[in-house]
Amino acid sequence: MTHELFCQKRAWHGRESFTLGNGLIRLATLIGGGHIAELRFEDSTGLPTTSPLWVPPWETIEPYRYRHDVHAAKYGPMPGGKLISGLVGHNICLDYFGPPSPEEARQGLPQHGEAACSRWRRAGGRVSAHEAVLALTAKLPAAGLRFRREIHLHRGESVVYFKETVTNEGKLDHFFHWVQHVTLGPPFLSSRDSTLALPGTRAVTFPYGYDEGKALLAAKREFRWPLAPSAAGGRVNLSRPFSHNGLGFVAGVLVDPNRDLGFVAALNAQKGLLIAYCFSRRDFPWVAIWEENRAIAAIPWKRRTQAVGLEFGTTPLPVPRHENFTEGGPLFGVPTVTCVPARGTRVVRYAAFLAQLPAGFGGVRDIKVGEKEFIVLDAGAKEPCRVGAVVASNLA
Repeated sequence: MTHELFCQKRAWHGRESFTLGNGLIRLATLIGGGHIAELRFEDSTGLPTTSPLWVPPWETIEPYRYRHDVHAAKYGPMPGGKLISGLVGHNICLDYFGPPSPEEARQGLPQHGEAACSRWRRAGGRVSAHEAVLALTAKLPAAGLRFRREIHLHRGESVVYFKETVTNEGKLDHFFHWVQHVTLGPPFLSSRDSTLALPGTRAVTFPYGYDEGKALLAAKREFRWPLAPSAAGGRVNLSRPFSHNGLGFVAGVLVDPNRDLGFVAALNAQKGLLIAYCFSRRDFPWVAIWEENRAIAAIPWKRRTQAVGLEFGTTPLPVPRHENFTEGGPLFGVPTVTCVPARGTRVVRYAAFLAQLPAGFGGVRDIKVGEKEFIVLDAGAKEPCRVGAVVASNLA
């Protein structure tokens, strides 16, 4: 197996992208919106090469090229259509999570903020004998922010290291949302073979049901992860995706406040393939979970889409910002906004990894950080046991 490191500009499904690789894994990130479109093991490894990240069943475009008069008939009108036209895999929601206000929408602002619909630009990078690094930036003129993401791959590791910086170009402190909208989908996710895991505690369902009245969960109800109140009565185990065809949901989950490490993870037991994102709970105390299971009939969804969002960030639910700021306040005693000071910066780091786990693995009980590794614990064991370690040399 080769361990050659590279960072190259390549096309991904007709989109402008950069691809990074280290001989073990490869990652593709798009210029349009900065979306992480693909993360998978290389063909030469003999490991499962499925990318867990969601690819929509429609052809996407560069979202900064969206024009209502040209593209609304295919992707839907603003504000959602612009985002959906380019949406794939892992995108970032900045500086708001959810819809813009009607007044903001009239100014052309899209769903989930400017970053995921902007043209990102290369700001640096390098390839050495030990690592491949790519830096991309995006300017958010309406918010008065600049965003920078650095992506690092190290030789021989199935880990991706992310460093993100938000810079406030204004003279006032800026309160905002910062959410990693990680979306997974088939063929990796399936109702038969897949489970989801996160260290969730208290949670709440979306206050407005679901699109087109196709809500799986009762609205505006508190619960404990993972058993959520069903709209039809009873409870639904949210750790099992796609349990009810033709329905969807959104819920917000608090990461255990007694932990330092937060994570979201998904396992395909048949493939033995795990994807996990690990982050500081101090940076990202919330996980919003979104499931679309062939529910939405409107274009471009057409009741043909299955996707699950594991969206870790600074706020629990994609509600309008004025509602979050003025009516919501802290939830369960935990803030739902963050701040970057005037003329200042804020930096976060997190990591994603792939792993192949052994046959008979019972699900993710927990993920811990060793000295230079991520350790996955088996939920199927009577006692917590270490079943897999992923080498990770840059955890400091």
